[in-house]
Amino acid sequence: MVLIYKILVFIHIFSAILGMGPGFILTRIAKPADTMTQVRHSFVIRRDLHILVMIGGTLLLITGLLMGMLNPYLFHMGWYITSLLLFLIGLAMGPFVLSPRSKPIKELLVSYEGEEIPEEYKRLSKELFRYENLENIIFLIIIALMILKPF
Repeated sequence: MVLIYKILVFIHIFSAILGMGPGFILTRIAKPADTMTQVRHSFVIRRDLHILVMIGGTLLLITGLLMGMLNPYLFHMGWYITSLLLFLIGLAMGPFVLSPRSKPIKELLVSYEGEEIPEEYKRLSKELFRYENLENIIFLIIIALMILKPF
């Protein structure tokens, strides 16, 4: 049982690197763009990296829950429950907060002609990136809780 737990911890940490690492830079990829071609290209890169985020995030949730099932005392630890709740909030932000804010941007990227970045994109992306940064803060709190196990 100890070996299985150690394997789960390894997969859990590897998944955090695979999933959260790219997630922390998604916002930074599009910010330096100076033309619509660069913006479009940055959103292609963001889409590809998001696949890693989804795979890593799924593995994080599964391995975290499996570790809790192997060691049920974790469900009595405040840091574990708080991390799990924050993770579920971060996960829910995707379809309920981020997706509705990225759809108009994606539509604009398809329909807009020209190289100058329109004000509408700047406004829409600023709002999207604000929520992505909030999600990053949530994930940083989770990482701190996992490392420190303060309560």
